[in-house]
Amino acid sequence: MAENESASTPYTEDDFYCPICQEVFKTPVRVTACQHVFCRKCFLTAMKESRHHCPLCRGSVTRRERACPERALDLETIMRSFPGNCRSCSERIELYRMRQHYKTCEKYQDEFGTSSTVASFQVSPEPVGNSNGEASTSENAEAYQEENVSPPDQPTFDCPLCEEVNMTRQSLLDHCNSRHRAHIVPVLCPICLSLPWGNPTQLTRNFVSHLNQRHQFDYGDFVNLQLDEETQFQIAIEESFNV
Repeated sequence: MAENESASTPYTEDDFYCPICQEVFKTPVRVTACQHVFCRKCFLTAMKESRHHCPLCRGSVTRRERACPERALDLETIMRSFPGNCRSCSERIELYRMRQHYKTCEKYQDEFGTSSTVASFQVSPEPVGNSNGEASTSENAEAYQEENVSPPDQPTFDCPLCEEVNMTRQSLLDHCNSRHRAHIVPVLCPICLSLPWGNPTQLTRNFVSHLNQRHQFDYGDFVNLQLDEETQFQIAIEESFNV
């Protein structure tokens, strides 16, 4: 089946490797303008540096894409049945399982060591109740979190009501409460816009009130923002069976 799939598609194995981390895609996302594809985490990290440009060709990236890039679901589907070769032991294995294979391949670990870019969480895991013996979504997510114990850089935000920039969530909250209490102007909330589910067209009529009601805490303390919405939904379903 895997061999037939690879023969019937115009892709080669190299098409499924991220140009940033040089590993098999993990949750691939696609830039609309240039159609270049990256791992979601790699892309979001690159956006913190380049802000407005594709990491590969310097093409334009929309504000919406910078906050919530579009998943390349077509590639995820193909990766489920497209075989590739382990770069160390040459074992043929479906690409969506390659990162997991690296964790158990002794030859790979002898040659490359344990890489922080090779996370155990996989692209679009199988639904609950799969019978092929693979780890569940929640188990993979836990392993992913264990490997990435260092917290990401704390995000910073610009005040939409004045020229103050590079503030943490708490600094922005304190700043607006002290300087903009009386300012009731429709603006885009920079914190909401930074979240995967942020809507770049949603105006906040009373920004200071919105901050005090919605942003008294960091979402990252309660939600793994590196995981996409579908995966978090699957994790919630699996954990509900354990309650």
